[in-house]
Amino acid sequence: MGMTLTEKILARKAGVEVLKPGDFIEIEPDLGLANDITAPLAITGFRKAGGKTVKYPERVFLVPDHFTPNKDILSAEQVKILKSFAEEYPGIHFFDQGEVGVEHALLPEIGAIQPGMVIIGADSHTCTYGALGAFATGVGSTDFAGFLLTGKAWLKVPSSIRVVFKGDLQNWVTGKDLILNLIGKISVSGARYKALEFSGPVIDALSIEGRLTMANMAIEAGAKNGIFRVDQKVMDYCSVKAHQDQFNFDADYKTESEDYERTVEIDVTGLRPQVAFPHLPENVRNAEDGRQIKIDQVVIGSCTNGRIEDLRLAAEILRGKRIAKGLRCIIIPATPRIYTQALNEGLFTVFLEAGAVISPPTCGPCLGGHMGILASGERCLSTTNRNFVGRMGHRESEVYLASPATAAATAVTGVITSPEQVEAVPGNRITKGDARDY
Repeated sequence: MGMTLTEKILARKAGVEVLKPGDFIEIEPDLGLANDITAPLAITGFRKAGGKTVKYPERVFLVPDHFTPNKDILSAEQVKILKSFAEEYPGIHFFDQGEVGVEHALLPEIGAIQPGMVIIGADSHTCTYGALGAFATGVGSTDFAGFLLTGKAWLKVPSSIRVVFKGDLQNWVTGKDLILNLIGKISVSGARYKALEFSGPVIDALSIEGRLTMANMAIEAGAKNGIFRVDQKVMDYCSVKAHQDQFNFDADYKTESEDYERTVEIDVTGLRPQVAFPHLPENVRNAEDGRQIKIDQVVIGSCTNGRIEDLRLAAEILRGKRIAKGLRCIIIPATPRIYTQALNEGLFTVFLEAGAVISPPTCGPCLGGHMGILASGERCLSTTNRNFVGRMGHRESEVYLASPATAAATAVTGVITSPEQVEAVPGNRITKGDARDY
C-alpha cells in the first residue's frame, strides 16, 4: 500500500520513509505567510515569547491585503506593525501599496509557490496553493508566531479523500461550479481534517486558474488541504525549479495510492452553473433556481475568483451591455499584475461602459471589510468563498456564491441568472494566456 500525495510530501519534509493518517509530525515549512489581520497577533506572540531573531526570515511573507488601501486608522496601524517588523528583520518579504495583492493570488503569480513545498499560512484559504502540487494549510496566529521563532510547525497527518471528476463540461461551467457542486454533495463538514485530492479527466483539462479556485475552497468542505497532481500545465506555470531535484515527479505525482479513505466520483455531464444560497457554501442549487431573487450587489474578485481568466469571463458577458438599474457591480482584480493586464486587454473599458466600479486589489468586501459593505436586507451575489451570516456586512443581509460568469449575468438582469441566459457577444472570449504572460 503506497502513500497518498499529501503523505509523500509530508514524509519527505519530516525526513521519514512512511507516514500514515493520524501521525503527528514536526516539520520546517518552506514558506509561511500572514496578513494584516493575523500577522499583528503573531508578532505580539513572538515578542511575548522573548523572540529576538526570526529563524528563517527569507521564508516569511507578510501581505497586508484585507483592508488595503488602508480604510481607517486601525487598519493603517495594523499595516505599520507588519512594515516595522519586516524592517527589523531583513529578508522578510513585505508587500506595500503598488505591489500588494490578495495574498493567495499574489504568491503563485510571483513564483513563490513550487510543487512539493510545505506551506503554512495564518489564513484559512492558504489551501489554495495545493493547486500547484504543494501541501498548504491554514494555521492560527499562535502557530505562526512559533514558526517565526523556531522555523517549525507541527501537525497531524490527514487521511485523503480522492475526488474524481469525469464527463463533459457544458459551456460556462467552471472550476467554481465544480467545487460548489462537491461541497453541496459532501457538506461543509464532509472533509473535516482530510486532504481532498482532485483528479480525473475534467481536472486534467481544467486551467491552472480553475484549479486554484477549487483548492481555495477545499476549506469550505472542512478539509485540511486540497491538492492536485503536477502535470505539464503546473510545470509550465511554475517554471518548476525549487524542488524538482527532491522529487521524482513520475513516481510522486503520477502514481496514485490505494490508501484513500474513500473515493468520490462526480459525473459533470449535464451539470448546470451552480449558486450557493445563504448561509452556507453547502446550500448549493442550480443558478436557474434563483431567477426570482433580486440582487442588490455583485462582486467579482477575491482570492477565489479575481484572476485574469475570471475577469475575461465576466467581460465576455458584460461586453455591450448595461448593468441592471439599482444594482452595484464591483470588479476587483486580485493583484497589480492582473489589474495591468486587464487594463491592457481593454477589459476595464468593458466594465466601465457597463456601469461597473473597478477597485484596486484588496480582499475588501469578501470579509465585510470595505469597498462594498451590505446594508440590512441587501443581497449580494459574489465570486468569493463564504456566505455566512453577516459575512459581507449587516447580519440581515444575504450572500450568494457563484462563478464570474454567473455573477456577470446576474449583474445584467438584476436577478440570479445562469450565464447562458444572457447572450454573450460572439468572438469575445480572450485567450491570450494567464497573468504571467503579458
